[in-house]
Amino acid sequence: MALEIKVLDLGDIELESSFLVHARDCGKTARVPTFGYLILGGEAPILVDTGYRSPEVMANMGMRGIQTREQQLEHQLALHGLKLGDIKYILHTHMHIDHGGLDDKFSMSTVVGLNRRELESGVNGLMGGQYPAADIKHLIDRLHTKQALRLFDTDISGGEEVIPGVVCVWAGAHTMGSMNIIVDTAQGPAIMCGDVVYDVQDQLVAPLHVETGYMNLVAEPTVTGNHSESSRNEIGAMKKLLNNGTFICPSHDRPAVVKNAKVVGRLHDTVPGPVTQINTKRNWFRV
Repeated sequence: MALEIKVLDLGDIELESSFLVHARDCGKTARVPTFGYLILGGEAPILVDTGYRSPEVMANMGMRGIQTREQQLEHQLALHGLKLGDIKYILHTHMHIDHGGLDDKFSMSTVVGLNRRELESGVNGLMGGQYPAADIKHLIDRLHTKQALRLFDTDISGGEEVIPGVVCVWAGAHTMGSMNIIVDTAQGPAIMCGDVVYDVQDQLVAPLHVETGYMNLVAEPTVTGNHSESSRNEIGAMKKLLNNGTFICPSHDRPAVVKNAKVVGRLHDTVPGPVTQINTKRNWFRV
């Protein structure tokens, strides 16, 4: 059976626009979705990222979390006939506040996986606000519980397989321990990339440049306004996505369809799914 990816709508976030794309519309507010992903068709369901712990916790970062009952994780899983206990693996692109907030809702029989360097980032104090205490302390509990935590070393090992067709690789951008999850689908590899890309339109399709309006260089992505790695690493990481994926699945924008290293369409609820025309307008809206 071919692997399939379902998009989980886990709430929205209101934040400053330049947080998403470097120096874009400073002082103006943007509203973006927060997506998780569900991998089905393998030996057991796999969940990629769990969203934020509660809307209120986003205020710790000066942001506003917005979540309806329908966007809560339990309801999103129920749309696909699943409960929390049905999830065998949780894979985290990284552990920022809006990605790893609900691991403690799952029993210790569910294996949580993340890069070892991402766990180190969560406890080194350099970005404390983005790694909430409750989320990180729960990971330490898992560290001391048999078979409850898996740490990847993709910066050294390269790709590490979780189940056939699902491989974790080094992202090289956003956080010091971010990883991408690559899924072999019937139409080609889909890469869940967390926050390596925030805004497909303004970073990949028509990259914005703060001084000239649009990037002068050919095939040059625009960096985000929130990364711990160098700008060059971030640009290179986005180029790697474009050159290795048929589908790019970010956490705060709709999945993109890629051909010949260019975005040629957008998807909604399923990857692969029906291809829509590229929206030439920005994919977020101001409030």
